[in-house]
Amino acid sequence: MAEKIHIFDTTLRDGEQVPGCKLNTKEKLGLALQLEELGVDIIEAGFPVSSPGDFESVTQIAKHIKNATVCGLTRAVQKDIEVAAQALKYAVRPRIHTGIGTSDFHIKAKFNSTQDEILARAIQCVKWARNFTDDVEFYAEDAGRTDNEYLARVVEAVIAVGATVVNIPDTTGYCLPHQYGEKIAFLRNNVPNIDKAILSCHCHNDLGLATANSISGVMSGARQIECTINGLGERAGNTSLEEVVMIIAQHKQLNLYTNINTQMLNPLSREVSDIMRMPVQPNKAIVGSNAFSHSSGIHQDGFLKCAETYEIINPELVGAEGSKIVLTARSGRSALAHRFQKLGYEFNRDDIDALYEHFLSVADGKKEVVETDLQHLAINYNKVRAIA
Repeated sequence: MAEKIHIFDTTLRDGEQVPGCKLNTKEKLGLALQLEELGVDIIEAGFPVSSPGDFESVTQIAKHIKNATVCGLTRAVQKDIEVAAQALKYAVRPRIHTGIGTSDFHIKAKFNSTQDEILARAIQCVKWARNFTDDVEFYAEDAGRTDNEYLARVVEAVIAVGATVVNIPDTTGYCLPHQYGEKIAFLRNNVPNIDKAILSCHCHNDLGLATANSISGVMSGARQIECTINGLGERAGNTSLEEVVMIIAQHKQLNLYTNINTQMLNPLSREVSDIMRMPVQPNKAIVGSNAFSHSSGIHQDGFLKCAETYEIINPELVGAEGSKIVLTARSGRSALAHRFQKLGYEFNRDDIDALYEHFLSVADGKKEVVETDLQHLAINYNKVRAIA
């Protein structure tokens, strides 16, 4: 039986931390409602103590979201947790997300502390949070660079005092996929009470491995992925929601599933891009403008014969406008004939052979041959043929 992967969306918190992507309360609420419609399980609505505006945003989202869990982020600080609880008081399903850094980099350089002191603070923050809600997620910041034995001690301790989800962040995007997967597996095999909580993947993309690490994590037993629309987030970004969702959907052998309505992926990607003023790179997987475009003659010929030769996802499944045959100097006769046919011209093979030479002359001088170019080629060719 397939197991569910919970999708924890942090577009409104980690995604909004990108310079220039600040959202107001109205924008946040609008996106939160669409994220709920998309089918995400948890919406991290913000960091309530960080500003009055963020407190208000979390409050409004908590009031309006009915199905998804609404989550507020905190540090391992009592006031943070109390403020988050206040912002979440109207939520049908509130979650407090609290935690502290556990790597030596954080313990020594950031906190000037010791492992035992950090362990005590971890336990305390979960206890504080449990005073307000039964759903408490603990994050071990920089878990990717934390010693596994110590990390297991922390995870066991926070679960013992009531953490229902334990987040294992690769905060700096440092881990290789096999290392991150082995870390999750180590916790699964060495924390006695691990069955009392869900392990969560929160991976950053500093080395371009966020998606791979998250998938490695769920293959090793994690059952929640923390991600953002378009992979937005600090520095090089977070795990891309659309990528992990479609990997799980396409690879049935993983025996996993999500509740995401995949047909909303492209429309919501565009809306997030517009509202947050962050263009999506054309070659971005799933939602990039070139994700379903074909310009090489070999690829175009294969695609026109059978789409699955070069497309593993039906564009309609992810709400894309459809596959595109883009004409360039690398395109072949099959693609040219296809595009002429779409314009209503019925040219035979000999016609296409003759037109192809003229097409290449145009294509060599342009990045892309567009519809008006094809119309001119067809008109001129028909004129010459009429005279002949």
